Amino acid sequence: MDKYTEIIGFVAAFLTTAAFLPQVYKTWKTKDASSLSMPMLILFFVGVLAWLVYGTLKESPSMIFANAITIVSGCLLIYFKLTYKQK
Repeated sequence: MDKYTEIIGFVAAFLTTAAFLPQVYKTWKTKDASSLSMPMLILFFVGVLAWLVYGTLKESPSMIFANAITIVSGCLLIYFKLTYKQK
């Protein structure tokens, strides 16, 4: 049963992480982060960090995988928000 649970976890991890990547790509290409909310990005980052810690404590490879990648995406968006100021 645990094997199938982790497979479902990896599918969910892939889909939710992949869903976030187009926003990172679009922001990077357009150099426009004006539509991104800094409070949302910080809340998102802290939430993903908490999920990463939780997944590590639960020893869940799928949660660790998804949240490690997603935290990088969150960091990139925060960086873009701070870097790409509106002119």
